[in-house]
Amino acid sequence: MTMRSTAARAAAALAAALLAACGTTPSWNPMTWSLPAPSFDWFSGRGAANKPGAMPALTPTATPAIAWQASVGRARPGIAPAVVGDAVYAAAADGTLTRLAADSGRSVWRIAAGKPLSAGPGADAAVVTVGTDKGEVLAFDTDGKALWTARVSSEVLSPPVVADGVVVVTSGDGRVFGLAAADGATKWVHQRTNPPLTVRNTAGGVASRGGVFLGQAGGRLLAMDVQTGTIGWDGAVASPRGATELERIADVTSRPVVEERQACAVAFQGRVACFEIVRGGLVWSRDVSSLSGIGADPAAYYVADEAGAVQALDKATGASLWKQDVLAPRKPRAVQAVGGDFVAVVDVEGVVHLLAAATGAYVGRASTDGSAPTGQPIALGERIVWQSTAGTVYALGAR
Repeated sequence: MTMRSTAARAAAALAAALLAACGTTPSWNPMTWSLPAPSFDWFSGRGAANKPGAMPALTPTATPAIAWQASVGRARPGIAPAVVGDAVYAAAADGTLTRLAADSGRSVWRIAAGKPLSAGPGADAAVVTVGTDKGEVLAFDTDGKALWTARVSSEVLSPPVVADGVVVVTSGDGRVFGLAAADGATKWVHQRTNPPLTVRNTAGGVASRGGVFLGQAGGRLLAMDVQTGTIGWDGAVASPRGATELERIADVTSRPVVEERQACAVAFQGRVACFEIVRGGLVWSRDVSSLSGIGADPAAYYVADEAGAVQALDKATGASLWKQDVLAPRKPRAVQAVGGDFVAVVDVEGVVHLLAAATGAYVGRASTDGSAPTGQPIALGERIVWQSTAGTVYALGAR
């Protein structure tokens, strides 16, 4: 599927929505204007055009192994687990917040935040935070005791990033807030103008070495000082182009990958780009469009492109190592390296497919609860952890 055909499908869905309704759509729809306006549901896996195809043929030589699973409550994009040391924090849209033991999935505590949640959790060794669609940020200690409530300018779309005593929160109007982790006081606010039409970013950012790295609408990757909100560098992952606003969407909608020497991100209707981590100089880029983010192991980056093919790219140069399109009919939604030798791909029905990291060969699969992941899996040692929209948190390895 080309970028142009994807945009055409979006336009058709948008037109149908305009004819069929008065702007009442679920609040988590991925397409949104920067000004108050209706949102439209496309590329969310819910429409008939997004129903997955038949399961591809498989002669299994590896097994995805679910180490543990825990039921938390129904979730949506923007709600995804946070791993901190021996704890996995998870939330549900109804306001449930829980701490799970990372080794077993055992519930350490479970509380009601008191409000429906739109995003989170984000956590460090002292504070656990979640957000609401009313712009509220709620903070708790690691025993589940309420600490403070703060407010930002619009709905909280993605898990807050907690680092170095600061809670970094991205709001739906494009502002980024730095809140004091001790009491929720506003330390700084970064504001920029969003494009007229954007894809909702529910993934959040990554903290590293005193900075926070955030993907932005318009195809930008920001490196910001956590303490002050100062922009260290602003890298162009993609440049909007095209005759219509739909064609000009070029947004970073997934979590960046931040390593010792470089930070990388992928844009929808754009490319994968890696930048030197300190000064932000472009190291390499490659034309790959994706909404679902980048997975990584010591040798390569892995990305599911908008046509559903999974690609492996050399970390140093961006050169293609392999491309596997056998899973395209299954609508891949998340990709992450797992177990040292494999790449796990979670499709729109929650089926986990394994590819060999070295060759891209299709080697195994396992079913889960039948629902899509709310976001990209995160690493937990040799395992990965993610949450389904039906509300199950999974820890999975491979052998």
